[in-house]
Amino acid sequence: MHLLDQYAYGLWGSVLFNIVVFVLFVITAFKPRSKRDWRTLGAFTAFLVALFSEMFGYPLTIYILTSILGKNYPVLDPFTHLNGHLWVAIAGGSKAVYSILHPLSNIVILLGLMIITIGWKGIHQGNGELVKTGIYEYVRHPQYSGFVLMILGFLIQWPTIITMIMAPLLLMMYRRLARKEEKLMFNMFGEPYAIYAQEVPAFIPKRWLGIQDIRNIVMSFRDPSMQSVSKEIIKVGGDLDEKENDD
Repeated sequence: MHLLDQYAYGLWGSVLFNIVVFVLFVITAFKPRSKRDWRTLGAFTAFLVALFSEMFGYPLTIYILTSILGKNYPVLDPFTHLNGHLWVAIAGGSKAVYSILHPLSNIVILLGLMIITIGWKGIHQGNGELVKTGIYEYVRHPQYSGFVLMILGFLIQWPTIITMIMAPLLLMMYRRLARKEEKLMFNMFGEPYAIYAQEVPAFIPKRWLGIQDIRNIVMSFRDPSMQSVSKEIIKVGGDLDEKENDD
């Protein structure tokens, strides 16, 4: 871990590399199609640009904080890679904090990316039908939940003044986009979606997911036939409604 004690800024090649890699990963998982999708991706890309520009390029946050706090800044050398982590700096340059937070942030970021992937595949396998199985059994907008997890993961890993300002703005943007999607879903599916929306929360599951829940999500992701269950339920429900009206 000796590299953590070295100056690690002005590396604009690393800035560009990380932005490109993460954007490509997100595009692969999210597969944007509509203008709304591209706006979602564009806002997240702006967040990544701000993040990696300070992580490897120009440490704006550190310059601002050291100029304000002066000798009261919690570490003597704030410009090493280790002390660039604000949480580590607050802990006095603790490598133990780094060893905990860095892997944790990577896990949260990876989890967010996986949720985005699973959410997109569920919609794709639905072929225009209302999808209520798999991860959609627990949240209505898993892809936005995945973006939120990735943002939180990056804030755990490398918080900056700009990204901490951007994060709540992005959350509000995702909430507005989700509401617009809700209106479209109500128009497309009517009462079945209204019932679904009452039973399933938008972004955060009602309870902690157990092993069986995770298994169901993974199985639904791997087996497209699982998605047909919700279609049959909706179809049967619609047939029953028509029969009752005829009677």
